Order: sequence, then structure tokens, then C-alpha cells
Amino acid sequence: MASALAAKMGFNSLLRKQAKNFNVRICTMESDMEFSCEVKWKGKDLFDFVCRTLGLRETWFFGLRYDIKDTVAWLKMEKRVLDQEVPKEEPITLHFLAKFYPENAEEELVQDITQHLFFLQVKKNILEEEIHCPPEASVLLASYAVHAKYGEYDPKVHKPGFLAEEELLPKRVIHLYQMTAEMWEERITACYAEHRGRTREDAEVEYLKIAQDLDMYGVNYFLIRNKKGTDLLLGVDALGLHIYEPDNRLTPKCSFPWNEIRNISYSDKEFTIRPLGKKTNVFKFNSSRLRVNKLILQLCIGNHDLFIRRRRVDSLEVQQMKSQAREERARKQVERQRLQREKQLREEAERARDELKRRLIQLQDEAHMANDALLRSEQTADLLAEKAQIAEEEAKLLAQKAAEAETEMQRIKVTAIRGQEERRLMEQKMLEAEMLALKMADESERRAREAEQLRQDLQEAKESERRAKHKLLEITSRAVYASPGLPSDSMPPDLSFSRENLSFDFKDTDMKRLSMEIEKEKVEYMEKSKHLQEQLNELKTEIESLKMKERETPLDIIHNQNTEQGTSKHSNLKKLTLQSTKTRVAFFEEL
Repeated sequence: MASALAAKMGFNSLLRKQAKNFNVRICTMESDMEFSCEVKWKGKDLFDFVCRTLGLRETWFFGLRYDIKDTVAWLKMEKRVLDQEVPKEEPITLHFLAKFYPENAEEELVQDITQHLFFLQVKKNILEEEIHCPPEASVLLASYAVHAKYGEYDPKVHKPGFLAEEELLPKRVIHLYQMTAEMWEERITACYAEHRGRTREDAEVEYLKIAQDLDMYGVNYFLIRNKKGTDLLLGVDALGLHIYEPDNRLTPKCSFPWNEIRNISYSDKEFTIRPLGKKTNVFKFNSSRLRVNKLILQLCIGNHDLFIRRRRVDSLEVQQMKSQAREERARKQVERQRLQREKQLREEAERARDELKRRLIQLQDEAHMANDALLRSEQTADLLAEKAQIAEEEAKLLAQKAAEAETEMQRIKVTAIRGQEERRLMEQKMLEAEMLALKMADESERRAREAEQLRQDLQEAKESERRAKHKLLEITSRAVYASPGLPSDSMPPDLSFSRENLSFDFKDTDMKRLSMEIEKEKVEYMEKSKHLQEQLNELKTEIESLKMKERETPLDIIHNQNTEQGTSKHSNLKKLTLQSTKTRVAFFEEL
């Protein structure tokens, strides 16, 4: 069976060599691409083709990685692709990844595409817990990841629930606290809202600046054994070589910076590192396989070369790239300011339009109210006029009755002479008639007064009606004069800016000013770091009460102990490097 499989693989290899082309699938952090390559292509030809496709010039950080058995390997630049141990089936799958990490991402990564690829890879490593990240830092990093994806925070757009489908936190962190998805989103959104004024690119750089201070950032771990056969971990990163205990990948037991290492070599499974100084002992360890030693050597050489390169003057190519990047950032800054001004003017125009609409609606409401008051006044005036007419008729009727009573009284007086008895009776009747006449006169006078009062009320109602009509005319006139100020479609006029006003020449004075601004930003970096630490401490305090300590992983416990002792990645490295190289080698052999 094994011989048949070997024969089949040999036959497939022979067919591939006889063919003129072969297919390759390149998997980047953002997308996959597949294309055909010539059989004679070397690793460098394929790598350069991928870099040109991506528009990447900072190629020295990256490589093409492939899986082989239970480990990984990087495509060698000087050898033909098909002569290496790449997967045999087509298309050949290779992963375009960062092979070496910068010491300071903000200063070393020049191109936006470089920063973006590093951001995607580091974010993936944190979410998959290949890099240990404390909970408070995870929340802050998640807020910058949201900013990088959605842009500046807008409460009208980014409403509760907009992060429901996003994977932003390591599962370990979510499992560690008694918090719902809504509670996590609220914390992340609160941090996200504080990042106003930053672009998506700025958010990615801030993400990398925080991530590069994590203990496991940029470290490649390998299982090794010292002379005593003790299992240890070798960590290779941008600063040097570090020795860890197998259950503690955060705190190295000893470290060897690249500037203290003179030579690195291996023979079979034994790896030899020669520190500077003739009297210093040689540092040796054994790995599990020869292939692992080759991988360690590749990473050591690449990281050492970059370590030396950082401490030298930049090459002309790098200087040109940095100059172009500064000009591009300045151009983008001017463009952002222009867009910000346009946005501000448009918002002001929209606010003015809304205010005019509100004022128009208010005037219309006032006109309706005045019209209703006028109608009520007219109705009241009609009612009062009707009452006045009735009162006048009643007064006329009473006057008529009073006249009749007076006539009756005169008639009684004339007949009173007919006799004493009749006179007495007539006097009595006359008295009664006089009393009735007085009563009728009083009633007539009272009715006359009521009629006069009703006439006055009618006059006041007509005056109120006149004032209401006058006010309605005023309001209608004001609304008519206010309307022409609004655009025909109730929208502000289109805003436009002449490009001539935005022309920008980069002179020496401009470049000096940019340099001074960069220096000023470096001075402010310490203050920002202090603010960042305060922000992380505040986040930790807010969520600490909801932590379930029984779910803490060993790395969480070690991180908390380091935090309580005030130990960080850089302080620990500085402390270890203060020891003599001889002491560190002896310590490694005694582990």
C-alpha cells in the first residue's frame, strides 16, 4: 500500500514537472486569489508576483507559508517552487502572512496596506487566542476594530444591536464574565464613541500599538530540551530569543537580545547559539525534528537582520516610501478637513432648514388659532346681537304697557268725581295703579339698562372681531414674507468648493512643519500611553465585579500576578538583559 502511494506521488510529481504551468491558490488575511505559474518559477518569482498584485512594497515582513505534516514551513526564495516540500495536490495552497513583526508598528509600518495586513493577522491571532489578551485590553481592542470597520461613531446609524453578528472578543474572555452580549456591546460601544476624529487607518494603527505590548505578540514558540533533558519553550521574536517554561508563555525565564548573539547554527537536531564574548559559554538545545531547526534558523536570521536594519539609517527606498507616506497622509489630512468643513456646512444648512420648517409650522398653528378665535368672536357677536334685539323688543313692550297703565290711571281720576264711594274706590284703584305704574316704570328702566349693557357688549364683540381680523392679516403677511427664504425643494443649495482653493504645494517649510508636528506627536505619546493605561484600568474596574474567578485559565492567573507585581513585557526583558550572558546561559542549563 505504501509503495503504491509512493509510486502514485512520484508519478504526479513527474507529470507536474513535465507540464509548463501549475496552479496556485494564495490565501491572504482578506481574500483568496488563484492563478497559474510557470514551472521554472522560484519562490521569489511567486512572492514578488503576489506583492505586486497587493501593491505591497514593504515585502521584508512577509512570506508564503504552507502546512507540512504536523508543522509549518516558509517558501524559500532561492529555490524553485516545485522543488520544495509544498503540497502535491493542485492548486497548491500557500498562505501569505507576516513572518516577522516590527518592534514599533507606528514607526516601522509605512504603507497603509502593510498596516492593514498586520491588523487583520494580529486581530485573528487574538480572537483565536494564539496571543493572550487580558479582558480590559480585549474590550479596547474590539472598539478600535469596530472603528476600523464602521468608521466614526454615529449614534443615528450605530444603534443598539449593530454588533450582534460581529466576533470581537476571545471566547475565553466572554466565558470568564457573567455578562450578556448586550452588556459587552454596551462596553465596546462606549469606548468606540470616544474615538471621534480618527480615520479607519488611524484605528488600525492604534490597535497595533496596544497589541504590540501584549506578552505573546510576535513570538514564535518551539518545544526544546536543554542538556538535562528538561522540556522548555524557545520564543523567537523581534527583540531576541527567550526561554519559557512549558506552562508559562507570558514570562520568560531568561532572554538573549539579538545584539548579544554572535552566531547561530545547528547540526541535525542540536541547535547552537554563540553569544558575544570569547569566555561566554555556548548556548545549546535540542529540538524534536531537523525541520524545526531549519524553521528556527530562518526566523532567527530574519529577525536578527531586521533588528540590525532598524538601528541603521534607512535605505533610499525606505526614505522615499516614508516621504511619500508623509505626503499622502498630509494630502489625506487636507482632504479630511475639506470633507469635515463640507459636512459641517451641510449640517448647519440642514439645521437652518429644520428651524425654518419649525418656524413655518409654528406660524401656521398661530394662524389656525387666530382664525378659530375670529370664528368664535363672530359667533359670540351674533349671539349678543340677538340678545340685544330681544331686550329691545321687551323694552318696547314694557313701555307700551306703562303707557296703557297711565291712560287707565287718567280714566280712573276722571271717574273719581262720581261719588265718594266711587272716589274711595277709585283712589284705592288709583293707588294700586300708581304702584303698578311705578313697578312698571322700574321694570322698564331696568330693561332699558339691560338693553344698553347688551349694546355695549355687542360693541366690544365687534371691536374684538376687528382686532382678530387684524392679527390674522399680520400673521398671514409674515408667513408670506418668510416663505421665499426657503429653497423651492426645502433643501439647502448644493455645496461646492473650487479645487483651486485646495491646491497644496509641499515646500521645504511644509515638510519642516510636518516634521515638527511628528516630533510633537512623539512628545505627546507618553501622555497618550498614560491615558491608555488609565482607560484600561477603568475598564477592568467596571467588569471586575462580574468575573468568575473559577473560570480563569493558567495564563490569566499568570497575567494577573505579573500585573500585581508591576511586571510588563518590556520591564521584564530589560531586567533579564541586565544579567550577564554567562549567568543566563548557566541558568538555562540548570533549568
